[in-house]
Amino acid sequence: MVGRQWRRQDAAGAGRRAGLILAAMRFAANLSFLFPELKFLERFAAARAAGFGAVEFFFPEGYELSELAQAQKDTGLDIALMNLPAGNAAAGDRGLACLPDRVAEFRTAVDRGLTLARALRCPRLHAVAGIVPRGSDKTRYLDTLVDNLQYAADRAAAHGIAIMLEPLNSRDNPGFVVNHTWEAIEVLDRADRPNLLLQYDLYHTQIMEGDLIPTFQRLFHRIGHVQFADTPGRHEPGTGEINFATVFSAIESAGYGGYIAAEYRPSTARTEDSLAWFQPYRAKQ
Repeated sequence: MVGRQWRRQDAAGAGRRAGLILAAMRFAANLSFLFPELKFLERFAAARAAGFGAVEFFFPEGYELSELAQAQKDTGLDIALMNLPAGNAAAGDRGLACLPDRVAEFRTAVDRGLTLARALRCPRLHAVAGIVPRGSDKTRYLDTLVDNLQYAADRAAAHGIAIMLEPLNSRDNPGFVVNHTWEAIEVLDRADRPNLLLQYDLYHTQIMEGDLIPTFQRLFHRIGHVQFADTPGRHEPGTGEINFATVFSAIESAGYGGYIAAEYRPSTARTEDSLAWFQPYRAKQ
């Protein structure tokens, strides 16, 4: 019951603003995916105008803390989650946390992420796990991942911040070190820190495992954050095979109290035109 216990403790310290004890079905907009037609800082206001109460994003390289804080202040949005710096995406990096030869870089990334998260009152940081080079010993990379997650969790715990681990599907992310929820749970069990939680993404889980509702219910006490996109295509709900009304209802019935983040690529030129799925929930944000 580690995950649920942490949520209770974190909520007691951080309160409702942290997004851990909220009315059911509270949605966040992932600004690294949604509103790509706008400049990044303009996306905060667009998310608020669309009805979202929170946002999340990858690590915002190239932006000053003062700019981000002002965008948050102007909109009153919660920051539900940020990624830790994840390396050079153009060079093929998909995170640093499992890479044995880049431990120092990962630990610097943790410090950078914590500085930003504390200033923006963000209660969760996603430690993107990384890719195992072809032909390498995966065991060594998993060992590094465990060690680095322990380091990040220990550093974050003093500030009431949780560290997330997310399995990514192998179709879009060949070589990623953790592809299934059960693999992520094995890593979290080995790392054994109360503020290490599962980031449960409906898109990745549907591709790798299916059974979204039974999987969510089984892992509920380990889940610290939920994200979604439809599949195939990674677009908004209604463009693919997932019955989101049923899945969202099951998440609500389970008593999940965190934000559910829209992390999809809009199939429309304007993000607002992709939000038909959001209308039944908008008034309750």
